[in-house]
Amino acid sequence: MKRPALPMIPLIVLGFVLAGCAKPPTAEMEAAEAALTRAENDANAAAYAESALVRARDAAARMRTEARAKRYDAAKTAAAEVVAAADRAVADGRAGAARAQEEAASLVGSLRGTLTETENALTSAQSVPNVQLDFPALSNDLGRARTQVNQAETAVNAGRPREAVEQGRAARAALGDIQTRISNGVREAGRKK
Repeated sequence: MKRPALPMIPLIVLGFVLAGCAKPPTAEMEAAEAALTRAENDANAAAYAESALVRARDAAARMRTEARAKRYDAAKTAAAEVVAAADRAVADGRAGAARAQEEAASLVGSLRGTLTETENALTSAQSVPNVQLDFPALSNDLGRARTQVNQAETAVNAGRPREAVEQGRAARAALGDIQTRISNGVREAGRKK
């Protein structure tokens, strides 16, 4: 015996009713907004994880667009993407800050040796006969470089790697310049013998 076909209209209506009753993923969207805010306010994420922050912001914009269009499943998926990208930004920021701190500490650590070498070169140059160097100017420049090394060390110890690298590079350049001037002066004195 053949079963009578169910009327399709009630099923279609029921589908529309269920779709119309769908609720926005408020909790997920709030969690996404909170994660994005946390990542945007994290200094390390802003400094070292810009691409992850951009992904989180893009996903948040997509989430809001989908929610306004009442495509709640898509909004919920985008909210999960926001949280994942924001968490990634914070983690990448932390890792980037640690790498920057290590690099700054390495740079500053090498500067103490360079500073000592430059001081020794300046002292030795003073005993070279016929050397034509402006020792007071070199001493002043060396003093400024020493100050930059100290400032770089202070910045590393205070957890400010960008400042430490900036000061460290300036000190390294100054010390290199001083060593070049000393070396050129000593070489010229040797030719005059």
